[in-house]
Amino acid sequence: MSEMISFEKVSKRFGETIVLDDFCFSLNRGDKVAIIGPSGSGKSTLLRIIMALEGIDSGKVTLNGEALWHACDGKNLILPTDKHLRRMRALVGMVFQNFYLFPNLTALENVAAAPQLVLGLSQDEAQTRARALLKQVGMSNKLSNYPATLSGGQQQRVAIARAMAMEPKIMLFDEVTSALDPERVGEVLEVMRALADERELTIVVVTHQMGVARAIADRICFMENGKILEQGSPGMMLDAPQNNRTRTFLRAVHLG
Repeated sequence: MSEMISFEKVSKRFGETIVLDDFCFSLNRGDKVAIIGPSGSGKSTLLRIIMALEGIDSGKVTLNGEALWHACDGKNLILPTDKHLRRMRALVGMVFQNFYLFPNLTALENVAAAPQLVLGLSQDEAQTRARALLKQVGMSNKLSNYPATLSGGQQQRVAIARAMAMEPKIMLFDEVTSALDPERVGEVLEVMRALADERELTIVVVTHQMGVARAIADRICFMENGKILEQGSPGMMLDAPQNNRTRTFLRAVHLG
């Protein structure tokens, strides 16, 4: 199984605040990992670094076996060019809590826009790809709908199709079910599971909802103060965690 994401002794600061502290983390192709932990533990920064939206202060990040923030030039490491970062970002798709669909575009147009503008597909090619993905996420009957006419769960499924339209190898989900009504969470989880199984995607899910972590992940990592304190299978982490801090966090989540 080939390694898709690797963080080696990565540190990241914002001013005096240490966000990632000598951080080590790796995923193989097809792994599905949920990241849990309190606010401010470094979870969202981790995603932003994978997306090449934040740099690092020290250490090394590799995606698909290639350095992300430092490109190799023979034997030397050099700062990455914009071209290199664009190529690395193309490996990654991201879905956010708040959908971020273009309100003036239909569902079909939202999904087709990036393949046409970024990948250079023709309008027909981009829309053919978009129709197939919207069918896959159960939205083929809403192609002409604008976001304002869709439910939260429907908008999130369009957002997932939009991210998949760029054919990424890695998918990041940042609290994607937190803004949904409880009855809509299941439909989005079903889409996420189906895509993961069919496309051998490497998936990282950041969530405060333990049901989401249990349903999606084959490994759960608990983060605090920029480090992974404990990790293991969903059963171990959610039913019998070994770390006292993990147990305290889970009790607080369940009480909340």
